[in-house]
Amino acid sequence: MENRPEQDDRHEMTVREAGKLGGDAVKRKYGPEYYSKIGKMGGDAVSQVRGREFFSEIGKKGGESVRARHGLEFYSEIGRKGGQAVKERHGPDYFSRIGKMGGSARKQRS
Repeated sequence: MENRPEQDDRHEMTVREAGKLGGDAVKRKYGPEYYSKIGKMGGDAVSQVRGREFFSEIGKKGGESVRARHGLEFYSEIGRKGGQAVKERHGPDYFSRIGKMGGSARKQRS
């Protein structure tokens, strides 16, 4: 009989699986809002080092990448879906109400 390590049913964990386990543990310990808090802290730190223009620049690059991958019609589709979600959440007259609020604010500035 050869001298080999015993095999079992376990498999080596991937980096992705390990990251998910760690993320789930953090979420259980601190709650899901913790990610929001640390994300804002990270964004503020990046903003102080690189400036607000950095976010505009990477946003434009991301938008160009999405346009190249999905086409211009994609933006119409996600805009329509987003509008429907807002309408369902706030009611069918929501856009009319906020439009009037914006119009009255504009009149006050003039």
